[in-house]
Amino acid sequence: DAVLLAVDPSKDVDGFHPLNAGRLVAGAPRFIPCTPSGIMRLLRETDVTLSGANAVVLGRSRIVGLPVATLLTHQNATVTLCHSRTVDLPSHVRRADIVVAAVGRPGLVRGDWLRPGAVVIDVGINRVPDASRKSGYRLTGDVQFATVAPLCAKITPVPGGVGPMTVAM
Repeated sequence: DAVLLAVDPSKDVDGFHPLNAGRLVAGAPRFIPCTPSGIMRLLRETDVTLSGANAVVLGRSRIVGLPVATLLTHQNATVTLCHSRTVDLPSHVRRADIVVAAVGRPGLVRGDWLRPGAVVIDVGINRVPDASRKSGYRLTGDVQFATVAPLCAKITPVPGGVGPMTVAM
């Protein structure tokens, strides 16, 4: 927090300074954090209807969860923000037209949690041990891709989904 406060808000291109976070909530952003901006761009470019959609955001970080929940709200989605203390997380996810998973827990979201036809944005970048890889690990998301993908209208892969959008934004 001390470092964020030391950054000049006019140069805070990540949009993390409290003044910039407040501007985002107020609907007058100076800068939009890159990952949430990339997520919104993915949704727009793939013609996902946001207005009236039920969106569930898993994770309440200042980097992804809170800003993307705010951006979805500004597009007239009905947003449920879930976190580590949310009771009966699967029931919230089952009601969602759009799921944004940004919690940092590999494979948290399973196919039996999902409503068929949902759009799933997997923001998780988790390194899990994999002895078959030269690096000793592989990257995986917060979503169990194999069980979730067959049920989705659209889904982002990990790696190769939201990460490149973050860089582009």
